[in-house]
Amino acid sequence: MKAFLVNFFDGLRPNFEKGGKYEKFWWALEGVETVALTPGERTHKGAHIRDHMDMKRLMIFVLFALTPAILTGMWNIGFQAYTAENLTASGLDCFLRGAYHMLPIIIMSYTAGGLAELVFCHVRGHEVNEGFLVTAMLFPLTLPPTIPLWMVAVGVIFGVVIGKEVFGGVGMNILNPALTARAFLFFTYPGAMSGAKVWDVAGSANLLTHSGTPIDSYTGATALNVASGTPGAASAVSALTEAGFTLEKMALGAIPGSMGETSVVAIAAGALFLIATGIASWRTMVGCVLGLVGVTSLFAYGVWEPGANTMLSLPPAYHLVMGGFAFGTVFMATDPVSSCTTETGRFIYGVLIGVLCGLVRVVNPAYPEGMMLAILFMNVFAPLIDYYIVKGTTRRRVARLAAA
Repeated sequence: MKAFLVNFFDGLRPNFEKGGKYEKFWWALEGVETVALTPGERTHKGAHIRDHMDMKRLMIFVLFALTPAILTGMWNIGFQAYTAENLTASGLDCFLRGAYHMLPIIIMSYTAGGLAELVFCHVRGHEVNEGFLVTAMLFPLTLPPTIPLWMVAVGVIFGVVIGKEVFGGVGMNILNPALTARAFLFFTYPGAMSGAKVWDVAGSANLLTHSGTPIDSYTGATALNVASGTPGAASAVSALTEAGFTLEKMALGAIPGSMGETSVVAIAAGALFLIATGIASWRTMVGCVLGLVGVTSLFAYGVWEPGANTMLSLPPAYHLVMGGFAFGTVFMATDPVSSCTTETGRFIYGVLIGVLCGLVRVVNPAYPEGMMLAILFMNVFAPLIDYYIVKGTTRRRVARLAAA
């Protein structure tokens, strides 16, 4: 099979190389060939770092790491729908119903974003980069299952064009493209991105024959909505428990929320895979956790008083399993392009993301989720952190050489 593919692409290549009939479309052949075969470039002279991990394999590994979150998210969408309809369904029924809602969103993300990517490849004459494979998957996983498909298309095109291509393409972008797309939708169409109704697909078509009576008391509110809406004199933990948001349930992901962000267990499995393969920085992940735990511990055990903002009283353990913190920590903050490149810088970068996430959640009453804004804000400051880390290292080395 490999020999057949090699011969097939070798036969087509002369038509797409310089001077060939389809010279302007060489990026199309290169993109398809890269998916089918290992890149054929070889180093011939000079000093080079040789590694088995090329860009294609790296991006595919990230998709492998996302698989537990994707599958759990599909199941949870169906589970929430059947719960709202007062029905008991099997795990397979929940999964199929969730897939019915999730797959069109993922397909639209790849289709619309892929077309935008190809337009820039053709205009600029550069190759198709595998990084889009991850961007187009991360973006839909941060969305609610009820998002209209045309909004998905608008959002992913904005993320590709404004978040990446205007900076010069892959490797040049300052902001994470997937988060840029989500932020655009969040502030442009807030009614479709937040609120209790956007997480609930009860009553929708599900390809199955089940029909039930919706529960009147079911709201579809997220854990962060419940905690932030608790009166100051009440306990946020008690309010969460009464609403069914126990630590165990939130960690497993059986709660309303963005399609791929609810299960901390599934996300943690992906994190272990990324760390074991050396793709994602554990320093960034640990920094995010320490930053969030530190600032929320200060609020809960040193600042909060009865009657004050109830979000101040929420223990750090709850913050770790609520909202998009886990997903953002593992898959967004560790983006190698928009994060820091120095090892010390990655840790500092992660800590500041965790601190900012905690501050936005607790201090800002209008927006209980802070991870998206925290990561985008620190994306801007990542080059500055690296600059001072490198400058400090250089200064110390110069001083050591002078003293030698």
